[in-house]
Amino acid sequence: MAIRVMLVDDQELLRTGFRMVLAAQPDMEVVAEAGDGAQALEILRSTGVDVVLMDVRMPRLDGVEATRRICAQPAAPKVLILTTFDLDEYAFSGLKAGASGFMLKDVPPGELLAAIRSVHSGDAVVAPSTTRRLLDRFSPMLPSGTAEPQHKDVAKLTEREREVMLLVAQGLSNGEIAGRLVLSEATVKTHVGRILTKLGLRDRVQVVVLAYETGLVRAGGGAG
Repeated sequence: MAIRVMLVDDQELLRTGFRMVLAAQPDMEVVAEAGDGAQALEILRSTGVDVVLMDVRMPRLDGVEATRRICAQPAAPKVLILTTFDLDEYAFSGLKAGASGFMLKDVPPGELLAAIRSVHSGDAVVAPSTTRRLLDRFSPMLPSGTAEPQHKDVAKLTEREREVMLLVAQGLSNGEIAGRLVLSEATVKTHVGRILTKLGLRDRVQVVVLAYETGLVRAGGGAG
């Protein structure tokens, strides 16, 4: 079955460009378009969508608040934030709101298509290097945290899972974590899956945000 994509952007020309790229893919279908967040929410009430490509700066209802409302719904589609400027405050806010990742609007078509497929399969599309830069820039906006994590479910993690979580939060990929802990990538992936389940998180992007908010990781990437 084709991946059902919704385009949300107040610039019709951009939507047209994205639509043309997606329409050429045998495994993708643009099933809906919206010019702002409010219209997107209205359309989603009656249209089945797998992945939403979401602009952030739009009239009426911006992409961050629209993402928050979409991701709060049961069986919500995945949201991929599209931003004009790398690492702006909207990108970070969008990730906190539940987006599975973000990309620049001028991303090469091949990378955009790969991102849509990754998000649809359940992966995040914020590269580890970008995660590090993102948190280095925006961690001062987060609560300072305390020595003890505020999120009660963190206590459910095993010692190894907590270790993996800290490395995920520092922006390491599964391969890098495997090398650091002398584990197989498959084992690391299993640990990450269990962490997401125990903490009720959608993807590793939310692991990063949670670790910083609870003080498990400090600004600059060190453990708290």
